[in-house]
Amino acid sequence: MNRKDMKHLFNYWALFVVATGLFSCKEGGKSILTPASSGIPYEIMVVAEDNCWTGGDSALFKVLDTNVPALPSPERSFRISHIRPSYYDRHMRLFRNIIIVDINPNLYTQTKFKYARDVYSSPQMIMTIQSPNQIEFDKYVSAHGQIIIDFFTRAEMNREIELLRKKHNGVISSKADSIFGCDVWLPFELCSYKVGENFFWASSNLNDLNFVMYSYPYRDSDTFTKAYFLAKRDSVMKQNIPGAREGMYMETADSSFVSVRDISVRGNYAFEVKGLWEMKNDAMGGPFVSHARVDQKNGRVVVVEGFVYYPQGRKRDKIRSLNASLYTLILPEEKDVPEIPVDKSVTKEDIVKNK
Repeated sequence: MNRKDMKHLFNYWALFVVATGLFSCKEGGKSILTPASSGIPYEIMVVAEDNCWTGGDSALFKVLDTNVPALPSPERSFRISHIRPSYYDRHMRLFRNIIIVDINPNLYTQTKFKYARDVYSSPQMIMTIQSPNQIEFDKYVSAHGQIIIDFFTRAEMNREIELLRKKHNGVISSKADSIFGCDVWLPFELCSYKVGENFFWASSNLNDLNFVMYSYPYRDSDTFTKAYFLAKRDSVMKQNIPGAREGMYMETADSSFVSVRDISVRGNYAFEVKGLWEMKNDAMGGPFVSHARVDQKNGRVVVVEGFVYYPQGRKRDKIRSLNASLYTLILPEEKDVPEIPVDKSVTKEDIVKNK
């Protein structure tokens, strides 16, 4: 073999080694060559037969087509597309959020769902709902509609949290740490801030995205009631977020439209509050979401909140983006947990048990 042939052979071998290495390298359990998923955030593709999806009483369509709660005007939870199973080819499998309806009386005796991540692309979440017949499928989906909505909402927020982990506003994080001894990750857009007594407010230059953080002494599990929280919130906001003229300040809009629920953040109890805010004696307003959590080391409740002022456009993605940031709060002596749990929940009683 002459020198020229040996050189060609060496080049082929080097190319083979590099290619093999690329295919074998993995990040997060997947090859780094896994293709990027298609679709936009909060978009879901449903793979189902026409009679399941387009029927007059399609349970799955009704669940996915619901409005996002606590917004001033109707906005759908998701953007939805539908294809038949026969069209579910290698291109369609790259979609970021997929629901596969699998109805087969020969394979299943009960209805249940399973899920898988990053199977054909990344980021990707595929939920498969298996059922023996259409009637059982509709019953199951109707009964578990909120779980399905939360599942894909959290999947998208987890993706935002991962982006924040890699790139967030370090100045704002440092300021929150200096005041409260906590870490929190916020988007770079929130670059302006104001500091008060046990109070911190960061906002974007357009004032469309806003984040506030404050604390107060923890009393007992009765602290986490709707009435108690809203009284605290209105007191703090009145003192720290005034309007343009005297007599103007932020307050919670009609409390009957405020929703509350117990959630899990980093494996611990949190009190989630969603509603609308308004500026007293002014026309300003918009949606807000709050997390109230117990800092057991310091005997206090730490509240983080995101609120949106965007009268000219849709607010769904903005408030969801802020909600994702709230999940990044790390209290003193708390460990970093990579993502929002899909199905784990805790109760107010867990606070007393763990105190």
